[in-house]
Amino acid sequence: MDDDWENGAEATIVGSRNLVAQLRQSVSNSLERAYVIVIAGPNLGQMFKLEGQATIGRDASAEVRLNDTEVSRAHATIVVEDGAVRIQDRQSTNGTFVNGEPVINRVLADGDKIQIGTTTILKFSYHDDFDAEFQKKMYTAALRDGLTGAFNKRHLVERLESEMAFATRHRSPLSFVLFDLDHFKKINDTYGHLAGDYVLSTLAAGILKTVRTEDVFARYGGEEFAMLSRGLTMEDGARFGERLRTWVESYPFSYEGTSIPVTISCGVSGIPECDVTRPEDLISLADQALYESKRNGRNRVTIVKR
Repeated sequence: MDDDWENGAEATIVGSRNLVAQLRQSVSNSLERAYVIVIAGPNLGQMFKLEGQATIGRDASAEVRLNDTEVSRAHATIVVEDGAVRIQDRQSTNGTFVNGEPVINRVLADGDKIQIGTTTILKFSYHDDFDAEFQKKMYTAALRDGLTGAFNKRHLVERLESEMAFATRHRSPLSFVLFDLDHFKKINDTYGHLAGDYVLSTLAAGILKTVRTEDVFARYGGEEFAMLSRGLTMEDGARFGERLRTWVESYPFSYEGTSIPVTISCGVSGIPECDVTRPEDLISLADQALYESKRNGRNRVTIVKR
């Protein structure tokens, strides 16, 4: 029996060594993958893989897109070539800095801190697949609501500030829709909190299938949600709110075989219709409109009074 045990142990060790060798080879093959991670600024925590040539900037076509008003549309370029990674400033308005020094063209070293403009800082580093996957999960956890998958309030407020600056600079419209579920406490009390969670997650899943890349759909708190839409007027936002209201009212929410009637109330504000410059003021106006929807019977959309 001892011999059998020793033979079995030997076979296990050999197998383990083969597995370790495979894992080491896998990690070795991926160590040359270069990334930048946002460690300060609106895109905090986001990770970008660098391959070939990548533009850093605010433009929608940038491979490393940063939602920072102090970053130029095409701020800098990172080039991966012949085993080296080089950053080149593209005559940006607020400059590019590496470890505190202004640069025009410089080879990056592992761990370098890249300041883009005045508030966004990237960390350049090499990562294997395990590190990259962990970082992505951390980024998602930092920005998304765990139950619904919508963005969280913190990310919404950060994006609202940058989107308002963009709308003002380009004289383009911006709509903000704030909505919540009517009598949600009654849903929890009648059908249970798990049923309430089901309603929230199902509603959010339906909305996430329809939002544009540039839209910001977020859970503002509890049963309250928000939609921030670049390029849409306040009237466009109201039409979106009405489509959403109709969809929710007619959707067959059913938990464990029991149908749950659900409706929502919406409040809408927007730029340039609302003469505001601070994110909290745009939110406050939408909240006032939402209150009017509640006061007038719920299950309706109200545009802020100008």
